[in-house]
Amino acid sequence: MPTETITIATDAGHDLKGSLELPTGLVRGAALFAHCFTCTRQSKAAVTVARALAKEGIACLRFDFTGLGGSEGEFGRAGFAADVADLVAAGRNLLDRFAQPILLVGHSLGGAAVLAAADDIGFDGVAAIATIAAPSDVPHVLQRIEGDLDAIRETGTGEVSIGGRNFALSRDFLEKVESVDLLEEVARLRRPLLFLHSPTDAIVGIENASALFAAAKHPKSFVSLEGADHLLLRETDAQFAASVIAAWATRYLPLRDDWPMPEEGVVVKTGHGKFGTEVHTRTHHLIADEPRSYGGDDSGPTPYDLLTAALGTCTAMTMKMYADRKGWPLDGVTVQVTHERDHAGHCDHAKAMADGKRIQALHRRIALHGESLDEEQRQRIVEIADKCPVHQTLEGELHIVTSKYESD
Repeated sequence: MPTETITIATDAGHDLKGSLELPTGLVRGAALFAHCFTCTRQSKAAVTVARALAKEGIACLRFDFTGLGGSEGEFGRAGFAADVADLVAAGRNLLDRFAQPILLVGHSLGGAAVLAAADDIGFDGVAAIATIAAPSDVPHVLQRIEGDLDAIRETGTGEVSIGGRNFALSRDFLEKVESVDLLEEVARLRRPLLFLHSPTDAIVGIENASALFAAAKHPKSFVSLEGADHLLLRETDAQFAASVIAAWATRYLPLRDDWPMPEEGVVVKTGHGKFGTEVHTRTHHLIADEPRSYGGDDSGPTPYDLLTAALGTCTAMTMKMYADRKGWPLDGVTVQVTHERDHAGHCDHAKAMADGKRIQALHRRIALHGESLDEEQRQRIVEIADKCPVHQTLEGELHIVTSKYESD
């Protein structure tokens, strides 16, 4: 999926750096991801969740909080209130771009931050909120800091270590963290909430999820991340959390009214990335792309994959329908179709048909499953493959008629 690097201006006068994960096809909605304490937008949870949402058509912005990663500003003087302000700035950026309510997702202290930022972003701007391993007590984060916090309160500043990294913290940072009553914030929210938490989280205990869930109003949901560590360092844990959030979010970010669902045929619209394209039928939509070797993102089948799939699926359906009508014991069909771009040197009638044009071919291999089928039945079912409608269309006299399409 394509990733766009963006810059977010803050009211404090410095810029934040973000990565916007875009769907290959059309955008059904947008999400904002807040990373864990002292992490960056490159954390496993941030990248995995953002890309999983993008696969569902939800553009997701992951960004670095003030003073972390590529963002400007001083982390040690910012505090929790600055994280909330950063989220508001990033949220407004998404609202301006996509013009519809967004999904908020936060990990660890980032989860607490999205809960606290929802009101400031605006009731009409937030569709739903999901948190991963969020603390219910924001001052809890101070327990993860190695250093003399009392000395910082007295002198105004001091050096500390957080997760093995050294930072200079200010008295203002500590006071802003200690002044937050997150449960009161959560109790005021009137938005769908999803809490994900591991019962074996050694950093932020499961009791935090219980407190948040109890304070929240319905609709609210809880999902256990059994066996996961706090940072979701195992790929399987990060993928599971991402898939749950992506599935849950689609309920609150429904398909847009302007998505093309034609009454007949298909509508194809370009999406994001070099070749990303979305195909819409009356009731379905899917992504087409090119492989990375051709400069694509490999996020969907290629146009020739779709062509060969049309012949393969129609072949399988036609054979099964025929066998069912005859009452023959066909258990199933496997069809493999490959495309040969230069077939002229492999067929006797190529010279007569070529007329200066390249002869191409689709090679179809068919396997019939069903031990009770006799040879005569097998032969007849394979012969029926040539009767499939797509086969007849491809080998018939096919004209492609192009006309102007009314655009907006």
